[in-house]
Amino acid sequence: MGIARIAARRFPLKKFPPLTRPSTSSSTASPSSPPIEKILIANRGEIACRVIRSARNLGIKTVAVYSEVDKNALHVEQADEAVYIGPASARSSYLNASAILNAARRTKAHAIHPGYGFLSENAEFAEHCKTEGLIFIGPPASAILDMGDKSASKRIMSEAGVPVVPGYHGYEQDLDFLKEEADRIGYPILVKPARGGGGKGMRIVLGPDGFVESLLGARREAAASFGNETVLLEKYISRPRHIEVQVFGDTHGNVVHLYERDCSIQRRHQKIIEESPAPNLTEELRCHLGQAAVSAAKAVGYYNAGTVEFIMDTLSGQFFFLEMNTRLQVEHPVTEMVIGQDLVEWQIRVANGETLPLNQSQISQSGHAFEARIYAENVPKGFLPAAGLLNHYCPPLTSTKVRVETGVKEGDTVSVHYDPMIAKLVVWGENRSAALVKLKDCLSKFQVAGVPTNVNFLQDLAGHCTFSSGQVETNFIEHFKSDLFPEYNEELVKCELEDAKFGAALAAACICECEQVEANGLSKGSLGSLWYAAPAFRINHALKRAIQLKWKNERIDMDSIPVGILVTYGKDDMYCVEIEDNSYPGMMVRDITSVGKNNFKLHVDGVTMNVSLAVYSKDSVEHIHIWYGNCHHHFMRDIMKYHDEEDVQTKDKSDTFIPSVKGSVVAPMAGCVVKVLVEDGAMVKKGQSILVLEAMKMEHVVKAPYEGCVRKLQAVVGQQVFDNSILFSIEDK
Repeated sequence: MGIARIAARRFPLKKFPPLTRPSTSSSTASPSSPPIEKILIANRGEIACRVIRSARNLGIKTVAVYSEVDKNALHVEQADEAVYIGPASARSSYLNASAILNAARRTKAHAIHPGYGFLSENAEFAEHCKTEGLIFIGPPASAILDMGDKSASKRIMSEAGVPVVPGYHGYEQDLDFLKEEADRIGYPILVKPARGGGGKGMRIVLGPDGFVESLLGARREAAASFGNETVLLEKYISRPRHIEVQVFGDTHGNVVHLYERDCSIQRRHQKIIEESPAPNLTEELRCHLGQAAVSAAKAVGYYNAGTVEFIMDTLSGQFFFLEMNTRLQVEHPVTEMVIGQDLVEWQIRVANGETLPLNQSQISQSGHAFEARIYAENVPKGFLPAAGLLNHYCPPLTSTKVRVETGVKEGDTVSVHYDPMIAKLVVWGENRSAALVKLKDCLSKFQVAGVPTNVNFLQDLAGHCTFSSGQVETNFIEHFKSDLFPEYNEELVKCELEDAKFGAALAAACICECEQVEANGLSKGSLGSLWYAAPAFRINHALKRAIQLKWKNERIDMDSIPVGILVTYGKDDMYCVEIEDNSYPGMMVRDITSVGKNNFKLHVDGVTMNVSLAVYSKDSVEHIHIWYGNCHHHFMRDIMKYHDEEDVQTKDKSDTFIPSVKGSVVAPMAGCVVKVLVEDGAMVKKGQSILVLEAMKMEHVVKAPYEGCVRKLQAVVGQQVFDNSILFSIEDK
């Protein structure tokens, strides 16, 4: 860090003038130019690691950039060189064009790869790269400018004969004018930022009463994410599919499409499962989509990687131009898996001035691929982003049919400053059914502990019968909400609790065995002494241990449920495990063998099983995660010594979690207060907005749970709050 700061003083940041209309000339290498030998990656996380991998395969050296919180990140470890560029805030680091360009100059990089997000679709940055004599591994600045402005892009596409969605795509942003336009288009409408992507800032407005609040929220989020609060309005298609086409062009005038991806499975307007080919498409429609995408790219003189997104009305079968992403997409590995090509390598070759490796007739699809995005988020609370330490991180094994694109490792922290995506799981199969089987299997083996994730939810999605049949649309999650988000009921919880009790019994047996091994001075166990003692010798009777756990249901937002376990030590590494309420029959667990870090093979009532365990402490609570088969359970236990049989009758079974103060409203996520809408002492109605939090560039409005008076509201704009911290309370009238 010290060296980086010294270097920063020696090479002060250069200021750049504002960009006018960018030139259309190529920023790629000319045939006579020397080839790219060093690439600076102006990004972080998994995409930075992805670019490093392709560059290394080509013998090209790489330079990583990093913020204060990313100094030990995986992309920094993997790159040949790394340069510190600023504090944690994206605006001060990964969006700091001057710092990045100075890093390229100091390391003598020949080219900059922007990845996706951050500066990847910033026309000024692309033009400044050219001014600095750097090759921008992406499209021309003119194309970024044209397609980055969604209003302008709609007009260009319409002129090129590509169908567009009805709406207002102009520059007038007066609130009253936009409200009149919304009335003209007809509700429901979609308010969306004119720049950027990823679903950030999008609002569905069902009627005129909610228009103003939605518009202002969209503007704030757009400004925070993209530095521009301009919005456009479009007619909202109620039963849409989101289908996009991967395009690629070179500087010699060649443009091809690499077929389509279906990205309809979304939450918060962000994709979470993508696949290729798109299911249930006719070959005629697939051909028309590809041709329309190529026409769109040619209309703006496009080269390098790009994606043309379409929205398809499932009722009429019509498709409309949505937007063009002038960068490599998050989901590009799906295309790579079915066409057998490295798209990052294509990007580098095109930037080197080479022609496309293949022409359209040489590009074909083989098999089917899925991508599932693994996020740190709280699904039962509406997919709110989460942050925290990855105490345990063990993705499934990779192969030619399974890829895990990630930028983190065990022990890393998911930061509140950036997108909460942990990894992308990409699988391939000979057909959709085979690929789906592989996806479900790999999801069951994707182990993350320390932060809440969407892995269980993705398993539920992949296992849904309608998804299995390929009947997908962007409202899929909402349409099948009752299946994917079952309401709390005693029968459901009782059924899931029975499964959890089995998992708790397995966990207890494995932990007891680990302590036995450690006490005997052997090397079989790897978890250490979790209850601070080993079983002592007993005369004429077997030792019994009572273990009190609390089961955390990660699918339903509910309080933890106590699970009492009684373990009886037998001979020859055998344990009899019982549930103390006698609701679950006792079982015999024996021959527990460690088969790697946190992994065990054991026999349960004559059946051999593989089990994985993760144990860590946080806030004076011991957390125990267990994975077996398709199951994952999370248990908690207050940190204290275990009780032996003398204490069984007198042990404290009470839940020691401290309840919240009556009427208090806690932060649903860690984030920054961006707006306080009422004053302390104000009378509010149920559902009234009190303040707005922002995390990972997504806004969340905190509302009054019921009517009353706001008390102890001390939050101020710019304040960072922690997950579950008390924001204010509501007193009854």
